[in-house]
Order: sequence, then structure tokens, then C-alpha cells
Amino acid sequence: MEPNVIKKTVREGSILFSNLTPGDGIKKAIQLGRQLSLMEIKESKMKGRGGAGFPVSTKLMLTAAAKDPVKYVVCNADEGEPGTFKDRVLLAEYPHKFLEGMIIAGFITGAKEGLIYLRGEYVYMLRHLNKIINEFREKKLLGENLFGIEDFSFDVKITLGAGAYVCGEETALIESLEGHRGEPRNRPPYPVNTGFMEHPTAVNNVETLATLPHILLIGGKAFSRYGTEQSTGSKLFSISGDCKKPGVYELEWGFTVKSMLERVGAKDTKAVQIGGASGVCIPESQFDRRIAYEDLPTGGSIIIFNKSRSMLHVLKNFMEFFVEESCGQCTPCRIGNMKLLEGVEKIEKGEYTFRYINTLKDLAQTMKVSSKCGLGQSSPNPFLSILENFKDEIFSLKGNGVYHE
Repeated sequence: MEPNVIKKTVREGSILFSNLTPGDGIKKAIQLGRQLSLMEIKESKMKGRGGAGFPVSTKLMLTAAAKDPVKYVVCNADEGEPGTFKDRVLLAEYPHKFLEGMIIAGFITGAKEGLIYLRGEYVYMLRHLNKIINEFREKKLLGENLFGIEDFSFDVKITLGAGAYVCGEETALIESLEGHRGEPRNRPPYPVNTGFMEHPTAVNNVETLATLPHILLIGGKAFSRYGTEQSTGSKLFSISGDCKKPGVYELEWGFTVKSMLERVGAKDTKAVQIGGASGVCIPESQFDRRIAYEDLPTGGSIIIFNKSRSMLHVLKNFMEFFVEESCGQCTPCRIGNMKLLEGVEKIEKGEYTFRYINTLKDLAQTMKVSSKCGLGQSSPNPFLSILENFKDEIFSLKGNGVYHE
């Protein structure tokens, strides 16, 4: 039985939510061959859909070029960013798409094994996903000598995570896959050279992999016509919060925040958090900005807050999350997030000076450049953006603070 996942939310889109016969993308890849398949993906200019925005073709090319007979394709299904639920929809309702993307990635890179790192909270999907994997095996889409090609064998297995947000970072994910504590590795070396069990590994997000069959079928050039010059194609967005029509929307990159709010029926909007807890929070004066890598990038999470919401409470919620989820390995993230949360609590109590606030802002900037992984590098984003964009609200609360240097 398929898991019942947010069935009441909206599904809109013309590429990822379009029909795809299982196997068509793989057949197209075999028809084109490894090199031309990679060139189609390169021509699409697609960047990873997990949030970092690394070119997908480059990651596949580097893994393919690595001199090692053992290689892996890893699907990052550890969807832990607050406000993000697009991958959950793909896993539950369109699993054949990302599985086919994994097989295509295996064909291009020469990997023979795929690993799905499934978020621990998605354990209820395990039976469903294993059923789909077995169906792929029965249809000879997984297994040995696929399509009669002697050097093309590929199979997939699932590993469950244990609820750690930091394991969304690819090297921490690999550490967890190997049975170790989920902590980011020093880089270089990179996973494309030294990944799972020290073998070349291509780690890609669920949505990224699900897009690969569509790129091959419609062509890289056709895909690149969607979106903008630097942000090509369409993207899944998890839109939630104070709106009438929350859901998963497939939209072309480059739309304005204002047009998105109109589409989802949001009214009296005070703020929009772009990119989940680790993203930036923009006020009404910036609603003409565009969702794209060249302006407001996001891995897919968009959270809407109306004028009844306290932005100080929103900020405190985010910082509590980061204090809880920091792996504690590096000092800037471990101590820095605690100090930023402490600062928010002092603002709540009115026990601060603006000199102290400026010191915290300097600390936040230091965290962005000195933290070991993306968690510590991005956790200061809500602190900096909310204090800057909503300073009139936060610092004019009755009894808040001492107005002097």
C-alpha cells in the first residue's frame, strides 16, 4: 500500500509531475551512450536540487573519470530542512523517477551499486520503496547485465538514517552510511574521488536524480529553455505557512516572490523565509525579488508568515533548532549557535545593548566563513536577515533593550 503523504496539498508542474513510463529514460541513455548522455545533462546546465547548486554534470563527470573499478551512486533522501517536503512526495508518489535517475547515473559513471539514504522519520515508506525496487528487478531494470550489456549492472539498497539534520551534508551522510557518527569530513578529498568506503561516489538529491530521465527524453537544450540563464529548468518548491493553498509546486526558476504569494493565496504577508531554517527571511519591501541562484537560491523550502507572527519568536525557533542539530565537531558552529540563541533570548528580555548586537553580527559573519560544513555556514542566515529586515519590529518592542552604544 502506498503511504498516504500530504494528499490534500497541491501538485502542479509540467516536467517532474508529468507522465514517465519506467525504463524510457534508461533506454534513451543506452541509445545515446555514456558520453552523449553526460553531454545532454551538461547542456541542460542543471544544478543540484538539494540547495548547494553544484553542477550535476560535473559531479557525474568527475565520478566517471575516477580510476577505480568500484564506484557508488548515493541518493540523498535525508530531507531534514524545516519546511521542506518535496522529496517526500517524490519518494511516496513518484519513486520510479528517482530510481531511474539513479540507474542513469550508474550507467554514466560506471557504478554498479546505488545506496538510498532514507531519512529516519520516513521509515514508514521503507516497505513501499522496497516493493518498487523489487518491481524494477522483475522488469530487468535492476540487476546484472541490464539490457544485454555486459558491463552494465546496477542494483539498489536502502539504508535508514537516524534523524540527524547534519547528515543532509554529503560527507556526514557517507560517514553515517559507513556506520560512523554523522560528522562532516575534511575536504579535499571529495566524495567523487574518496567517498563511500573510500571509493568514488556521486551523491545527489532525490529531485536531482528524478530530473535526469526527463532531461534525456526532452533534451538538454530544451530543458535549459526553462528558467533563467543561470538557473535553468523547473524546480519543486515546498510552500507552506500562512497561505490558502500550501503544497508542492513545480515552477520555472526566476519567478518573483510576489507572484508566488498570489498563486498560493497568501494574504497580509509580513515575511517569507526562503530556503528553510538556514535560508534568508525577506520583508514585504523585497517581494519583487526572484527565486533563482542569481538572487534568492533555495533547496525548495518556502515558509510564509503573515502579520500576526512575531519575527523574534520565529528567529528563536530557528536558532533553537540549530543548537539542537549542530554535530558539535567544530567550534564556530557548536559555540556560535549557542551564543546567537543566547542573544535572541536577551533581546526577548530587553537585556542588551546595540554594541552587543553588533558583536553577535560579527560572530555570525565569522561562523559563515569558518564553520566546517554547510550547517554552521548557513545557520547565521536567519539571524542576520531577520535582525536586519525586521529591526523596527524587534527593537521597538516595549521594554526591549537599552538604546545606546
